[in-house]
Parts: sequence; structure tokens; C-alpha cells
Amino acid sequence: MRFLPSRRPPAGAAAALLALFAIAAPVLPSAKAAEPLAEREQFRSALAAAARPQADGAWKRLAAALADARYPLAPYVEYTALRARLATLGRAEVEQFLARWPDTLAASDLRNAYLRELARRADWPAFRALYAPAGDRELQCAALQARLAGGARLDYATDLEPLWQGARALPQACAPVLAAARTSGVLDAARVRERLARAVAAGNADAAAQLLPLLDGVDRGNAERLVGALRDPAGALAKARTWPDEPATREAASHALARYARRDSAAAETAWAEFQTRFKWDDVQKNRVLYALALYRSTSYSPDAMARLDALPAAADDDATREWRVRIALAGGDWAATLAALDRLSEAQQADARWRYLRARVLMKLDRQADAAPLFAGLAREANFHGFLAADWLDQPYTICATTLSADAAAEAVLARQPDLARAFEFRALDMLPEARREWDFAMAKLDATQRRRAADLAYRRGWYDRAVFAFSADPDTQRLYEQRFPLGMEAQVKRAAAAAGIEPAWAYAIIRAESAWMTDARSHADAYGLMQLLPGVAKPLAKAEGLPYAHPRDLFQPTLNVQLGTRHLGRMAGRYDGSPWLASAAYNAGETPVGRWLDARGTLEPDFFIETIPYKETREYVARVLAFSVIYDWRLNGKARALSARLPKIGQAAPAIDADAPRKPVVCPAAAPPAVAAGS
Repeated sequence: MRFLPSRRPPAGAAAALLALFAIAAPVLPSAKAAEPLAEREQFRSALAAAARPQADGAWKRLAAALADARYPLAPYVEYTALRARLATLGRAEVEQFLARWPDTLAASDLRNAYLRELARRADWPAFRALYAPAGDRELQCAALQARLAGGARLDYATDLEPLWQGARALPQACAPVLAAARTSGVLDAARVRERLARAVAAGNADAAAQLLPLLDGVDRGNAERLVGALRDPAGALAKARTWPDEPATREAASHALARYARRDSAAAETAWAEFQTRFKWDDVQKNRVLYALALYRSTSYSPDAMARLDALPAAADDDATREWRVRIALAGGDWAATLAALDRLSEAQQADARWRYLRARVLMKLDRQADAAPLFAGLAREANFHGFLAADWLDQPYTICATTLSADAAAEAVLARQPDLARAFEFRALDMLPEARREWDFAMAKLDATQRRRAADLAYRRGWYDRAVFAFSADPDTQRLYEQRFPLGMEAQVKRAAAAAGIEPAWAYAIIRAESAWMTDARSHADAYGLMQLLPGVAKPLAKAEGLPYAHPRDLFQPTLNVQLGTRHLGRMAGRYDGSPWLASAAYNAGETPVGRWLDARGTLEPDFFIETIPYKETREYVARVLAFSVIYDWRLNGKARALSARLPKIGQAAPAIDADAPRKPVVCPAAAPPAVAAGS
């Protein structure tokens, strides 16, 4: 499940820092000496005073004491006071703060907030004096407004091209700049049409709609059709019945058909039958429609899916349609067709572990064991889902080659003196996790690669696990730091909760790692919370049934409660699928209703084949990731690991009982092992 930090008041709000104390999630335990407890209490009091503009003297006295004590977060007291009266703030006060706290995130935040206020006031001379180029596109556009107000002329290559490339929607602050550039001729209609084409190709209706005021006449009408095709494809197709047969109308209609196919492939198929001969399509337009129909008929496993894929012109074939040709053949149990589809994959696709594994499995189905054996042998040396399965087919140990970071006291001493990093750790100690992450990112931008790794290891050793997970999993050179990438946090609690739920601790750990990467305050776009990403609608009745305390969704940011509820939810889910962790993982991610549909349609497939035919890309990858993580966590907990194949009982068969005496496979690291292959993010 994709996640984002919990939705809390933005850092710029007048009392945001204060509000966080009331709702912040407790962090995982850390072992730190000489905690500045007195300064933390002073800091809380200082923030409370700073958020009240009338309490000027109180916050200043407390801020001075914190500064004298060299408390890392001291600048945030004055920052909070200044933000509380941003609308009346004078430039001199801002500049004094920037001078007192140079090169800090607090200074950067105050500068940017004040620049936005100056833009709101249209105080362009003050804006120009204070502006420092940065990556903020809203401020970039405000800076261009300031230049225009000062009488400057814009240059396309220097001023507009960096904003104009790509297909993302631009901030509203850019609208007056673009209008001025269009009026002056710096931005001509051809460039607007080019950006419109990029936005439409990317399916970004908002970015396309932003361009409408920059066009007129026929261009404007054509653009409106394209925006309508993206936003309301069915409505656009209804209008298309009266459109003249012209290049621009055909372009809009083809995009509407392609978009409609994504939403309802059967209805789009009917519409295509109507429009196929109504317009004189060019090859690009026709292929756009045929591609969308073939792809989305495939994702719903329609009976005509393979025929549509096979009928695609070569110019319309891509990696996605080639992959789906494999899945359609696999779902039908046509091994010869599956192998032929595997042969059509691109060179890059064929190098992927997923397709190498499926090739080996299909070769076995075709009684070509001798051809399958070397493929399995190569895969078995990789620490990922398909590598572990290949090792099971060969009855070999798992290959997991772990490394450690060598100690470097001097390097750690340098990091200890890095003030931004100190602020990040202190915010975390105060349970102010969004602020902690922002300071962390600010610090990382100042460090070299070696220092970033040291900092991530330091975060791991202090119990700030998600920083280590993200840092080391994203770096190809640190894939073998399994201790840091797969933390055994809250070990006693996880084991106890898993036992109470009747599930394997390694599986519970794998779900935590896959769902939140150990971000205790993770909150997804689907409104799932915490370590195991629980939906409030699931958590509330479950807590009541289990007699666990729960009053508000933010309670799910409590790590212990989240793990208690998450493991019980997993246990109940497993019970619905004969104890099968792989099917329960699929349902945990996608929901029981979709899994039920897939089982009805393809429930006779073997588990590894079934997983590859899951229509949702996120769920396919999630199940593989969770199972691989389960193996790794089992090894981290026990020194050996239960076979991954034991976690893949056939559909309808009961999963093997889990106990401390369950057979486990040895884990080895051959001397000539290849570089680590990630088991997932």
C-alpha cells in the first residue's frame, strides 16, 4: 500500500509545531544517553509562548535560554513567533533571523513563507531583494512576476523553458507569467500546442486545462476537446458523433476512446465499432485505440484478449502488452503459447527474475527439465521471491549474503557535530516526525554518499528504522546491509502479538516492512494508518471484538496497538484462506472481493502462476515482496528460514502448521555470489 506521512498541520501554520505535540505518534524505543529533558520542556513552553504574538517577552526569555544551552531546536522558537504574525512581518526582522540562523531549514522555511506573503502583497521590490533561486516552482513564477513588475522582459530559454518542459500542472502563481509571456510573444502558440500534446499524452487533464487561456480560435476549440476527452471520455464520445472528420477531432476522439477503454473496456469496444469507420484515422491514432483496447481487455482477462494482442500492429506493441500476452497464455494453461510469449519479451524484460523464473517453470511443464535447470541455478543465487522459489525447486539453501558497515569513530564524530542532523534526531525524540524527516532530508543534501550511509546507520542504531530502510534499499551498493534494511524492531511485541493472532512473526514483520517501511506515522492515500497500514473501518470493530483500546484513527499511530490489531487482522484474514499467507497477503492489499473474483476465474492455477496472473500490478508485486520479506525475516529471527514454497499452499489446501520446530532451510553465501538483487523496496 502506498503511503505518505500523516496529515498534520503544515509546518508554516502559526501554531503547527505546538499542535503536533497533541497528536504526534510515539516513536520506537531508542537508546540515547544524556537526554536534554529540561531543554525539551523549555522548548515546549517556548513554542506555546511564541505562538501567541502578545507573549513577546516570555518566548524571548525562553528562546535565549535555549540558545545559551545550545539546544538544537532553538531557532524554531523565534521561527514560530515570526510565522504567527507573518501578515504584518517586516523585511528587517526576517533578514535578522536569516543572519542569526544561516543555512538552516528554519531560515529557508521562513524566507519562503515570507516570499509568498510578499507575493500576496505584490511587494515586488522587497521580493526581488529577498529572493534566492530554489526548486520551488511557485516561488520561481513569483520571481518572474517580480521581474515583470520591474520592467524586465522574459526570455524563453532562461526564464520559461525550465518550467515549460514536462507535463505536470504548474502552480497558479505561474498563470499571470504565462499570460504575459503569451501576450508579448515570448511564448507562441506552437510551444503551447507542444506542451498540450505532452500533457494529453501523459493523461494529465489539469496540466492540459491550464493551457486553455493561452489559446484562442480553432486552437482553443481543439484543446477543449482534448481536455474533455481526458476528463469525460464517454461525454466526449457522445459529442464526437457530430464532430467533423478532421485531424484535430480524430485526435481528441482517439484519446477519448483510449481513456474510455481504461475505465470500461467492453463499452469502449462497442464505441470503437461505431467510430472505426466514421473517421479516417491515421496510424498513430488507430494504434492508440487498438493498444488501449488490447491492454485493458487483457487486464480483465476478456475472452478476446489474446486475439486482440496478437492483432496489434508491431508499432503498437510495447513491454506492457508483451507481458500481458504471457499472463493470458499462462492463465489458460497453454504452455507452448506462454513460452512463445516469453520469447517475444524485450531483452531487458527477459533479464528480469520474474520472467526467467516463469520460463524455467514453463520449460518444466513442457518436460524440458534440462533447459530449466540452469535458469533455476542462476536464480537460486539471488535473494528475492523468484530466487527463493528457484532454490526450493532445486532443493538448495537460500543465498543471502549479508555485509556490515565497518566502524569509523572519526566519521561518526563529524556527523555528531552536524547541526541539521542533530535537529532531525531531536525532533524525532519529541515525536515530531514530519519535522524530523524534513530536517533529515535537509541534512542529507549536505552530506556525501559515505556520510549519508553513516547517518542512516546511526538512525538505525537509534531506532529510527525507516531512515535506514529507505536509505539502504535505494542504494545499489548497500543492498546487503540486511540488518539495517530489515530491522527487528519491537521484537518482543511483534512475537507476542503474532503468537496471539496465530501467525508467524516473520510474516507480521514482512507486512510491517512492506506496508510502512517502519514509518510509525505512515498514512496512505486510502486513509490507512501506521506500521501495518490499517483502515479505521477495519480497526474499530476489530478493536472492539478483541477488547483493545481504540477511540480515534490517530490511535493507530501507536506502534504497539497497531501491531496488535494488524496481526489479529492478518490472523483473521488467513483463517478465511485456509491459513494461506500468500492469499491472505493478496487480500490484505487488494481486498477480499477482488481476490474472490480472481479465485473464481483462475483458482485451479498453481500459486506461483496465480500470483503472476493477478490483474493489479501493485498486488502482484506486493505478494511477491511480502513472501520474500518473510523469508528474510525468518532468517533474521532464526538463522534459517522456512521454505518459501511452504508459504505457498495450493488453493483450497490448508497451510502447514507453524511452530518453533517447523523445518527450516540453511542460508549460505557462496564465495562467488553475484551482487545482491533487491528483494523489493
